Amino acid sequence: MLAWLKRIFHGGKNPSTPAGERGVEGERLAAEFFRGRRGYAIIARNWRNPRDQREEIDLVCRDGEVLVFVEVKSRPATALVPGYFAVDRRKKKVLRRAIHAYLTQLRSRPRTFRFDVAEIVTSTRTPPQVLHFQNVPLFPKGYHVLR
Repeated sequence: MLAWLKRIFHGGKNPSTPAGERGVEGERLAAEFFRGRRGYAIIARNWRNPRDQREEIDLVCRDGEVLVFVEVKSRPATALVPGYFAVDRRKKKVLRRAIHAYLTQLRSRPRTFRFDVAEIVTSTRTPPQVLHFQNVPLFPKGYHVLR
């Protein structure tokens, strides 16, 4: 029960475990990558839906006029499932709800938004590598937030 509560309050990541440490560090590296190398403005980190705390968006960024929602997946280089493919149908369903909740609470909604995946590949021999997948399909064609 205590471990479950820790996961809820730490964004599903238990920083006392190796995987949790990798996740927290991966999100930090992704934020640095988007701010420094891509020039994005970081608007929010680990945003949670106020109505359902289980729904989380790792990073909310602004790329010019485009609002970018980013899911960060940290994996060792030897992982069987790459981070991009770890964002499966079930995870996308949760992300759709979280992003919809985020968009509906904004006073001024953006004209354009997209969903990206950042995969952080870690290795004991080389520095972490950030793989950025832009405009990953998440919403059905023609989706828009009603005002």
